[in-house]
Amino acid sequence: MLKKGLTYCFLFFLIAASAQQRKSVEVLIKNRATIPFQDQLISIPWKDVQTKLPLVSPKNLIVVSAFSKKQLPYQIEYKGTDVPQNLLIQLTLGAQVAEKILLQLGVPTAISNSTFCRYVPERKDDFAWENDRIAFRMYGKALEGTKENANGIDVWVKRTTGLVLNERYKRGEYHVDHGDGMDYYHVGMSLGAGNIAPYVNDSIYYPANYRNWKVLDNGPLRSSFQLSYDPWIVNGEKVQMTKTVTLDAGMQLSRIEVSFNFSKSDTLPVVVGIIKRNDPGSILLEQANGIMAYWEPTHPQDGTTGVGCLFFSPVKDVKVNSLHLLSVSQAKNGQSFIYYAGAAWDSAKLITSAPAWFNYLRNVKNLIHTTPEIRIL
Repeated sequence: MLKKGLTYCFLFFLIAASAQQRKSVEVLIKNRATIPFQDQLISIPWKDVQTKLPLVSPKNLIVVSAFSKKQLPYQIEYKGTDVPQNLLIQLTLGAQVAEKILLQLGVPTAISNSTFCRYVPERKDDFAWENDRIAFRMYGKALEGTKENANGIDVWVKRTTGLVLNERYKRGEYHVDHGDGMDYYHVGMSLGAGNIAPYVNDSIYYPANYRNWKVLDNGPLRSSFQLSYDPWIVNGEKVQMTKTVTLDAGMQLSRIEVSFNFSKSDTLPVVVGIIKRNDPGSILLEQANGIMAYWEPTHPQDGTTGVGCLFFSPVKDVKVNSLHLLSVSQAKNGQSFIYYAGAAWDSAKLITSAPAWFNYLRNVKNLIHTTPEIRIL
């Protein structure tokens, strides 16, 4: 009996020692959707990677396609902490196709940033974010009380995969197209390109502009940040709000996670809106499918912008009034309300018509809803 016990202990030691010495593991990733995805970020918990590859660190990991033997772009996501949370791998896969990738120890090839976000104190507390497709900004406290004040999400159109925010702010001419796009999207006192606010008795209760910010991750493939707002009164009730915004490389849409706290109620109606122009545009309202989209009338000198929102909680109502396209939902006290909002520009030559924009939104909804299968072998 003692001999058998010693044998088991020895075998366990060998297995543990072998695991400690591993320099490579295989990961099987399958796209379970009926459509392909292009340069999508696949998220694997970092603790699962460490369990299979104990000697790994954020500085000594190489991600390789088992088929092409080429390195794949990746990012370690921290979510505002000092500890790695997820491994994000950028991958292209056909519909219902599986691929093996290898996680290996070594020196990775550096990749350039495809996403970026930052606080912009030199422009009245803007907070701006972008990727290789599109750019956005929100307005801060310093803009309040000025003739420029606005509340909604602003769109900065691009026709380059390069990052443009810093250069545009440096020039101070972001309303002029220098060959890479511009800001011609008008927001004003509206929800702009998919902002959110409480909605009671057909009235939108706008908060003041954001007060505090925190960058959680900043590229190369995903940038995320948090904005917090001072409490305000909604129909006699104090409301607090925090937004966490995430933008991935290759996406036209930001993921927006909003946490509301209400002083009295368990739930409160909220509305996500898209500003509507005076001239006719193309509108898509798919309440059951959780899609709201707008292909704006063409701006004579600057082209056409498409704006869209995707919802994963039930939409109670959709409507169009003189100022907005609106989707009404219920937010729960202390719980996250998650939706996606974004835009596209026809001059970028990627999405050039209303049908193409609406189809893009349906495909993204499908891909987000159908998570890939991931197995570390």
